[in-house]
Amino acid sequence: WSNQLSYPDHKPLVLLYPPLQESLEPAPVDTPAKEQRYMSGQYFFEYLVVVSLKKSKEGAYEPQITYQFPKRDGMVRFQREEEEKTLKAITLFCFPEGINWAPLTEYHSETFSFVLTEIDGSRRNGYCRRLLPHGNGARPPEAYCIISRLACFGLFSKIFDEVEKRRQISMAMIYPFMQSLREAAFPAPGNTVKIKSFIPDKGTEIISLTRPLDSWLEHVDFRTLFRCLTDEEVLLVFAAAVMERRIVFIAEELSTLSQVIHAVVALLYPFTWQHTFISIVPEILIDVVMAPTPYLLGVQKRLLEQVTDQSDVSHGDEKSILPPKLQDEILQALRNRKEEATVEELNTVVSEAFLPFFVKTVGHFASYVTRKGRGQPGVFQSRAFYKAIESKTTRHFVKKFLQTQMFDLFIQELEQQQPASPQQGIFHKKIVEYQEKKKKEKAKKR
Repeated sequence: WSNQLSYPDHKPLVLLYPPLQESLEPAPVDTPAKEQRYMSGQYFFEYLVVVSLKKSKEGAYEPQITYQFPKRDGMVRFQREEEEKTLKAITLFCFPEGINWAPLTEYHSETFSFVLTEIDGSRRNGYCRRLLPHGNGARPPEAYCIISRLACFGLFSKIFDEVEKRRQISMAMIYPFMQSLREAAFPAPGNTVKIKSFIPDKGTEIISLTRPLDSWLEHVDFRTLFRCLTDEEVLLVFAAAVMERRIVFIAEELSTLSQVIHAVVALLYPFTWQHTFISIVPEILIDVVMAPTPYLLGVQKRLLEQVTDQSDVSHGDEKSILPPKLQDEILQALRNRKEEATVEELNTVVSEAFLPFFVKTVGHFASYVTRKGRGQPGVFQSRAFYKAIESKTTRHFVKKFLQTQMFDLFIQELEQQQPASPQQGIFHKKIVEYQEKKKKEKAKKR
């Protein structure tokens, strides 16, 4: 394990796994869950494409889209041009290595994801499974890619299992399944949708697709993050991300990069990473490591030399960013996880470890938004906000955190909300619980 820290003054934080012996895209943000059972007007996906490696005239294998569902007809010129750009980007992210592929007899299947950002700032998630197609003899791998506005990695992995099963029979078998899926309503958190699908020799199957109850964690599997890094190293990454620094993750497998980088973004909840976010950097875009602005990048290990050649890497101050007492509390909470914890169990432990950090440092924000009159936007009193913090080390941290874009955007949204707006979500629930606990403790002291 190599851990080299840094930035502008702080140079890029480079994280390498295992140890040595896209367009610029913001982090994925799921559409807020509605209270009703289904999310009206939300398709599971926009389209599915199959990207195959085809031999060019020069003899090299190049990625090309060989299947697309649904086909888009009746588009005007600019829509067609935008779709062509999107499809080109998909081939790039499905095969980001930029290497000369050759037919293979064995290939380890892997699932990963990426984000596409439109000119208007809207985001689409790309889910990709790369595998060796059914057949005999050496053949190049192919990739299935689903583009969706929805962020739910585990659910789309299950969809890929069904697509792969049908692909082994015939490409034509994919169509009816995806058509049924496209017609189904995307379930609200904690709910299940059932899809009927016919398979020759097996008859009609009922496929259940359940969305996790904690929708902010449904794009995340923390197991890979904690397999690759120690608890202390995860804390260093969290500190660097909270301060919006430049972080590069380096690993051999695309799925490792994808899962780790999405897990780190989830640690920031209820805040959202606002800067460059490319979970798997195609070789053609490797110069992005030279950008002076904050980023989260995933780079394959074979490109390590290009990263270290192009960016200045040195040790930083990550250990001293977070208040020591709160660091100890996070580490203590992480020790509560079981050795063989399920995804859901680990997600619960990790969220219970990191969410209280923001509750205790900035959870009093609502009391420091003032309004001149009813219907007027609020004004956040930042100085009074951080001055109200009793702990000197916490106050020092919060003063810096106030300058980040993620906090600024969070407060801007709060200022636009009316006081009567119901505050929902687990963050608000944890704040209320913490404030009630503090009141009881004060009452006991009297």
